[in-house]
Amino acid sequence: MAHRHEEQLIQLTQKLLDCIAAGDWTTYQELCDPSLTAFEPEARGVLVHGLPFHKYYFDLEKQPSPTRTTIVAPHVRSVGTDAAVVSFIRLVQHVASDGTPVTARFEETRVWQRREGQWRHVHFHRSSNS
Repeated sequence: MAHRHEEQLIQLTQKLLDCIAAGDWTTYQELCDPSLTAFEPEARGVLVHGLPFHKYYFDLEKQPSPTRTTIVAPHVRSVGTDAAVVSFIRLVQHVASDGTPVTARFEETRVWQRREGQWRHVHFHRSSNS
């Protein structure tokens, strides 16, 4: 995979994480395949299929708090010409209700597939806070 595609995938992954932090369901739907699958701590070890499970969290009212998501040490692995795996550490910074700055850390793997020239997020695996 050319360096250009690696940068594009890292930027798409950052856009995905930013829309999650912002509660931007429209962008999340644009980036994710409707058949998205996931293993994540909220699912308690169950493989989640589709977007409805994730929409629940977007629909929750959020406290106004500045949030920043940073991708650390990204690694992009090409799987043929139309699929790629992006693995990285995700740092999420926010301010707790008592005003204390908090940073959470997760290990993540995001799988992207190119269909009709557009990259779509099709699977992910996120660890619990390490």
